[in-house]
Amino acid sequence: MWPLLGHTNAMHIFFSGIGGTGIGPLALVAKQAGYEVSGSDKQASQYIDYLKQHGIPNITIGQTAEDLATAHERLPIDWYVYSSAVAIEQPDAPEFRYCREQNIHMSKRDELLNEIIRDKQLKLIAIAGTHGKTTTTALTVWLCKQLGLPLGYILPAKSSFAEMGAYEPGAKYFVYECDEFDRNFLSFEPYLSLITGVDWDHPDIYPTREDYYAAFREFLEQSQQSMLWQIDADRLGVSTNGTQNMLDETDPAINSTMTLPGLVNRQNAWLVANAMQQITSRPIEELTKQLNKFPGVSRRFEQILPGLYTDYAHTPPKIRGALQLAHEVAGEHVVVVYEGLHNTRQHFIKDELRDLFDDVKKLYIVPSYLAREDESLKLLTPADLKLLLSAETQTIATPAALDTELRGNIIRHLEAGDTVLCLSAGGGNSLDEWLRHEFAGR
Repeated sequence: MWPLLGHTNAMHIFFSGIGGTGIGPLALVAKQAGYEVSGSDKQASQYIDYLKQHGIPNITIGQTAEDLATAHERLPIDWYVYSSAVAIEQPDAPEFRYCREQNIHMSKRDELLNEIIRDKQLKLIAIAGTHGKTTTTALTVWLCKQLGLPLGYILPAKSSFAEMGAYEPGAKYFVYECDEFDRNFLSFEPYLSLITGVDWDHPDIYPTREDYYAAFREFLEQSQQSMLWQIDADRLGVSTNGTQNMLDETDPAINSTMTLPGLVNRQNAWLVANAMQQITSRPIEELTKQLNKFPGVSRRFEQILPGLYTDYAHTPPKIRGALQLAHEVAGEHVVVVYEGLHNTRQHFIKDELRDLFDDVKKLYIVPSYLAREDESLKLLTPADLKLLLSAETQTIATPAALDTELRGNIIRHLEAGDTVLCLSAGGGNSLDEWLRHEFAGR
């Protein structure tokens, strides 16, 4: 344990990759905890602008040793926090070398967060799973706020009801999305874990399905209590005991009690209601009533303008969930713009892509968003991805680019009354950012 917290408010924490959804909210938490915060990122983005507007102005773009040295000269850096992406993309990054030369303490975000949780004597409510983590985290934060429960949290998406990260005085719980990527979630020992769904992902970290399942079993063993779906318990080979509680994903109460649009949203809300009923002893009717008022978060079927939506869905289960919601809203009039998240993942899911878009009216495929790539794999172009689809879907699929032609096509679909669902990776130069630039405020 690094002896940082509880010493002085002058402690300086530097966050590398601060524009990421994992690092940025933690920087906000540290700022609200009274520490000097600065950071860097490889590119500018809307997240960077958001952080600057919320009290963290000292952010540099470029991640050079020179910029880090300037920050260190301004106020000595006591703790350097870096994202998994930085460590993978640049294991000998200039910032890393500088920190080693200056003997600055270095760690991933989990070590710092664990220190905050211990220092404030918080009980960790962890949200884990292959899909649905961010929405479920947001649902939990929303419910706690409606119940008047002070808490700390990290919410890696913008919303109308909460900051991306916060620590409230008097908090008893800390709500956190525990990501399985790079085995990050195994750094925690939660008071309560909610498992939203388990479906093999991140083959670069978990070469086999069993490797992936084993990590989730280990996470459950580290949790004092857990709540998960029976179908996932069966996949993992775990059974109900004094700490693990199972819910039936086909329970009719999910659709009769929860009124949120989209089956996956109703299931996520039901999971949260049952978990929070367990630790608050509030009537389930009170909890579901509040959850049904949930206003949503950014990047999860978020409306850019009437009929045009952006969604972070990037694995087959997430995509199917987003499509179900779109069809629930628009029937047969669903048009999709697809931006794959990572070329490596497109290779991994290419068999599942075949029938994924069979029920849409029109499909536009734009270049995949590249990051953390396996350079030995062929870059799958939009034209290549089209050839992976079923013969039926290929007839309505068109390779595209983020340009005026795509913009015109989207406008024509909207004018015709179609619902346009854009499945986007997010981040700088992504489809999501392009949409906001081209259409927001139109």
